Amino acid sequence: MFNLPNILSLARIPLAFAFLNESMTVRAVVVILALLSDGLDGYVARKYRQVTRLGTALDPLTDRFFVIFALIVLYTEDHIKAWQIFTMFSRDFAIFIFGAYLALRGTLHEYYLRAIWCGKITTVLQLIVLFSLTLGAAIPVQIWYLFIALGGFAFIELYYSDPKEHTIL
Repeated sequence: MFNLPNILSLARIPLAFAFLNESMTVRAVVVILALLSDGLDGYVARKYRQVTRLGTALDPLTDRFFVIFALIVLYTEDHIKAWQIFTMFSRDFAIFIFGAYLALRGTLHEYYLRAIWCGKITTVLQLIVLFSLTLGAAIPVQIWYLFIALGGFAFIELYYSDPKEHTIL
């Protein structure tokens, strides 16, 4: 079902392509719009009871698409190193490992799509880093370590969570 929250999530796809524009100002606005649409889609969905199965999958997928696309652009322009990109996806690696663990145990079917706190924090931090890189700011090494820590915390959050309350996405 296409409702306002799902449209807001889908808006991050053309925003990603707008990141191809070489203007620092355009890119900064694009990242801010992606951040706002990410917060607004969830808020609207919950407030107006428009949470859908499609939306719970679409939101994290469009987040990742936007971030990956922007990172590829920045990498090809030599604004970020490969190792830094890998740290930004520590949460996703942790979720993959947790999903594999659940599959091996045969309990993957017990989990459903819903955001985890470490995931939300990681997404916001990723967008802040993208915004900062867009403006040419140097990112302190501690931020890259924070991404790794958030990946570990995501695994812990998932491991100790009730499968009825959390997701593997």
